[in-house]
Amino acid sequence: MRTLGWLPVAFVVWYVAAPVLLYPAVLIVRGAVHATLRTLVSGVEQSRAIVTFVTTLKPVSLASGAVLTVDVNMLLYAFGLPLFAALTLAARERNAKRHLVLGYAVLLPLIACCVLADFLKNVAITAGPAIAAQTGFSAWQREAIAFAFQFGSLILPAVAPAVLWVALHGQFVAALRPRAT
Repeated sequence: MRTLGWLPVAFVVWYVAAPVLLYPAVLIVRGAVHATLRTLVSGVEQSRAIVTFVTTLKPVSLASGAVLTVDVNMLLYAFGLPLFAALTLAARERNAKRHLVLGYAVLLPLIACCVLADFLKNVAITAGPAIAAQTGFSAWQREAIAFAFQFGSLILPAVAPAVLWVALHGQFVAALRPRAT
C-alpha cells in the first residue's frame, strides 16, 4: 500500500524533472554516438524529454542539403525511475538515499541503450528502404537492432527496476517471506 501511495508522487516528480533527470542519459547517448556512430549521426540534441538525432542521411524526396532527424521520447524508456523510487521509498529502509542514487546510476545507462535502440530501429527499419540503404547495416545487423528495440521497449524498462530493487533490498524481501515453523 505504501508503494501505491508513493507512485503518484514519484511519477509527478519524474515527469516535471525529466529534462534534468534524463540529461545524464543524453550525455551517455552522445558519448556512444561519438564512439560508434559518427558517420551516421552529426548531432544529438535534447528538448525536454525528447532526444533529437541529427543524422547525415539524406531524404530522397526532399531537396539536396536536407538531412533526416529522428526524435525519441525518453519518457517511454525511463518510467522505471519513478517505479524504482516508489518501491525504495515504500520499503522505509535506512539506506533509502543511497539506494535511490545507486538505482538512478544503474538505470541511466539502460535508458540510454533503449534510446539508441529506438533511434537505430527508426533509421534502419521503419524509415524505409531508401534511408535504410544509406545506413549500410547488413541484414543480421538490422535483425539485431530489431531485437534490441523489442527488448529495450518491452522488457528492460519494466523489469530492470524491479530486479534492481530486489537485488538492493534483499533483507526487506526476506522479511516478507513467511517463516517456516
